[in-house]
Amino acid sequence: MLFIFDWDGTLCDSTATITRAMQAAARDMGWEPLVDHEIHEIIGLGLPEALMRLYPQVSTLERQQLRDMYAQRFVEFDQACPAEFFPHVRATLDNLRQQGHILAVATGKSRRGLDRIFGVMGLSDYFHATRCADETASKPNPLMLQQLLQLFEVDANGAVMVGDTEYDMAMARSIQMPRIAVSYGAHHPNRLKTYNPELCLDQFSQLLEWPALRG
Repeated sequence: MLFIFDWDGTLCDSTATITRAMQAAARDMGWEPLVDHEIHEIIGLGLPEALMRLYPQVSTLERQQLRDMYAQRFVEFDQACPAEFFPHVRATLDNLRQQGHILAVATGKSRRGLDRIFGVMGLSDYFHATRCADETASKPNPLMLQQLLQLFEVDANGAVMVGDTEYDMAMARSIQMPRIAVSYGAHHPNRLKTYNPELCLDQFSQLLEWPALRG
């Protein structure tokens, strides 16, 4: 089976770093920073789409400046205190690999950002494929899922999307792909359950209890 994972808030405990970096970038611009829950709303989107939602009233140039400052701040904070996998993620992923499943990532991060983190975490050759928002369409457009299905020549029923936001659930549902939610990420689990996920995981290791894995 093809397992497609969101990155931030699903595999990697990076929500706080994203939030701090966005707030610091706003201060760098001389703006009042947004509160945490407003920033959590855009986690999972591509950065241009996220900034458009957060700051629709500012100019294109200002959003580009904010984007550059955010990228700098994120790297600064992540280098000082690197984000790590949530508990049980690595062991669960290793288990899935040993069973012969295909592991992929579909993320709102940029290619440069994801590759940097993979290098830091020693994951450059770990996943079978990845798709980033700046090389395809941003969530909730399902294009990154469709590209991964095409790459591995499987249909939507032969794959599952695992994520922590409505954007993950929405893009999977739009192509009738099974979906699994996690309860510990950016969006409240009640919001995710409206998309009828197969499971809603409180701990990542519960993924191994999914009945579809047991034949």
